[in-house]
Amino acid sequence: MAKNSKEQKLKKTAAGYMPTLSFQKQAWVSSKSVYKNTQKNPIKFWEKAASELSWFKKWNKTFIHKPPYFQWFVNGKLNITYNILEKNLETRKNKVALIWEPEPLEERPRFLTYYDLYREVNKFANTLKKIGVKKGDRVGIYLPMIPEVVISMLACARIGAVHSVVFSAFSSQALQVRLQDTGAKILVTSDGYFRNGKLIDLKKNADQGLKGTKVKKVIVVKRADNSVKITKGRDYWWNDIVQGQSDQCEAQVMDSEDLQFILYTSGSTGKPKGIVHTCGGYMTQAYVTSKFIFDLKDNDVFWSTADIGWITGHTYSCYGPLLNGATFVIFEGLPNFPYPERWCDIIEKYGTSVFYTAPTAIRMFEKQIKNIKHKFSDLRIIASVGEPIDEKSWLWYFQQVGKGRCPLLDTWWQTETGGILITSLPGIGPFKPTFTGLPLPGVNIDILDEKGKSVKTGQNGNLIIRPPFTPGMLRGVYKNHKKYVETYWDEYGTKTYFTSDGAYRDKNDLVRIIGRVDDVIKVAGHRVSTGEIENAITKNKCFIECAVVGIFDEIKGEVPVAFVVLKDVKPSENVKKEVINQVMKGIGPISLPKEVYFVPDLPKTRSGKIMRRILKRMFTGEEIGDTSTLSNPECVDQVRKIVLG
Repeated sequence: MAKNSKEQKLKKTAAGYMPTLSFQKQAWVSSKSVYKNTQKNPIKFWEKAASELSWFKKWNKTFIHKPPYFQWFVNGKLNITYNILEKNLETRKNKVALIWEPEPLEERPRFLTYYDLYREVNKFANTLKKIGVKKGDRVGIYLPMIPEVVISMLACARIGAVHSVVFSAFSSQALQVRLQDTGAKILVTSDGYFRNGKLIDLKKNADQGLKGTKVKKVIVVKRADNSVKITKGRDYWWNDIVQGQSDQCEAQVMDSEDLQFILYTSGSTGKPKGIVHTCGGYMTQAYVTSKFIFDLKDNDVFWSTADIGWITGHTYSCYGPLLNGATFVIFEGLPNFPYPERWCDIIEKYGTSVFYTAPTAIRMFEKQIKNIKHKFSDLRIIASVGEPIDEKSWLWYFQQVGKGRCPLLDTWWQTETGGILITSLPGIGPFKPTFTGLPLPGVNIDILDEKGKSVKTGQNGNLIIRPPFTPGMLRGVYKNHKKYVETYWDEYGTKTYFTSDGAYRDKNDLVRIIGRVDDVIKVAGHRVSTGEIENAITKNKCFIECAVVGIFDEIKGEVPVAFVVLKDVKPSENVKKEVINQVMKGIGPISLPKEVYFVPDLPKTRSGKIMRRILKRMFTGEEIGDTSTLSNPECVDQVRKIVLG
């Protein structure tokens, strides 16, 4: 890809910044007509995208809708890894697929070509088969950002096993809950890994998380070379068990609606939800969104900073780039360690042309680096994911990183949607601070009021998705039909998917996301359930009850704060530490409360519902509002005094 010159600045218009003519000429999509054409027949759009991929047998029905469930590419037969491995071997055999950058500076990076990946995936697929893994079996993956996490996912997909990746920073209890729910009988983990200069003993966490699960075999990657306990007959070192396995393994023929993976996301109650994604639809959506949104070309180098344990990591740090034959980067540690410009050096070191990160990281970069001296001459697209990005951070990212010449794509999607659904396409634009953009071609959204009517331009409402939905969207909550219906299909009926996000449109139909309308908060772009945090805290009998709300944070966007009612103990720093410790044990560091307030009572309605809205408004400066429905209105002033000190 030709390098952008200093003269190729994006033009600012009333609608937002627009791509340059030179960019438009080379973009996969550059005409606004794509929106109008696909709006008439979105199913045809997805059919065309699917036809660009290899299928063992073509589908006989594109879309079937039996509310609240639906199917795509019915009776189509495929394997996602055939499209990643065999298909790319034809023209990209010796092209680098994966670049791994370790956190320690003294360690060398690893480069895996498409042929390397083909052989390593096949060897591990044969390993899984050797220890009894069959099509449909669930495999837990509890690995850091190392090449083996990608190899493990692809090996599962190769033989038709269902992978369930657990974020490596999650606690042993969080791992245990997910392993128990899936019924996984195999776990892939590592001895440890490096983050922020520290050695994390992942095997110790894994051992604790295995208690009470059905896991019979554990495969351990030797990453950190730290001393760990190996249980004979259960634990196997990766290198030992893979050694001698054939590098040939035929791809299992999968039905389009067979399970591809289960990924857990926080819900409004204490237990996380296992989101189910299927093979054909997810493959199609991962492929075409990566192609059109990131405009991936054969000589692009793509870096998404998302951990593989999140849906962004699945779709855009693994499947999407590989389906497009791209080269992509994964990085083990914190992008600003051991010095603030580490991420800048990685971009330049590998000639990164597409960079995808979160507002939390952007704010951290902005705080630590006043003026970026790197030229980023290979960068041509920058993008943001995880939460709405504020205007100040947007402009800093656009000017300092994108140098005013790279389209800045704000992206909206969810674990449930499987891939990006709203953004501005880089060859079309416009790119406007605080606005995510337009629904992608083939995506049918609306913004409704509480009565189910479309709101007017500029008015707030609830973001929904209408049929035919998209192929990569969830097919259910694992083993929980009731939760699936209650969470996504109750608000407006079984034909309308409720995103639980608020939004509005401007006069140019650009969508702005204004945040969650349920009890889920976003910490550093990651969905965290207030109920899950509350559940972790109240497992300690000293804490009668608690309420958690999200408040604004300059770096992370939102952070949790906890209001705790004590039993038979007095407030102290030690008790506060115990609250933090409960969350650390129950979930992990991502969910740690920024502050803990010990209160005599929590504001509740007469039916016993805790009014978190009232607690949240104590931090926003808004009026508390009507308290007449409370059974204990006197506690509001008591809590406010504690918050204000």
